[in-house]
Amino acid sequence: QVQLVESGGGLVQAGGSLKLSCVPSESIFSFNVMGWYRQAPGKQRELVAVYPSVGDRIYADSVKGRFTLSRDNAKNTVYLQMNSLKPEDTAVYYCHAVREQSIYWGQGTQVTVSS
Repeated sequence: QVQLVESGGGLVQAGGSLKLSCVPSESIFSFNVMGWYRQAPGKQRELVAVYPSVGDRIYADSVKGRFTLSRDNAKNTVYLQMNSLKPEDTAVYYCHAVREQSIYWGQGTQVTVSS
């Protein structure tokens, strides 16, 4: 069973930065799609940033210019660098991966941005 292990969440003031990490139990290259989603209280889970199966990285409009999705092949890790954080970025952030017809989720890491 594929596991996605996230880390890096926490409490930060508005304008601050956090970097999330996701380490899958299998090679990042074995997945067609990898990235991050988030879910705020009372809201649906939404895409934040992903490496799609084809093409360049995809970002939600709300995070463009502030968040950067990257990966370290040697460390088998996908990162989400979050800068200029806003209170509305507060959510549980989930690592997400797709391989063929299977979808995988991490356990989630809480990000709280205080005003």
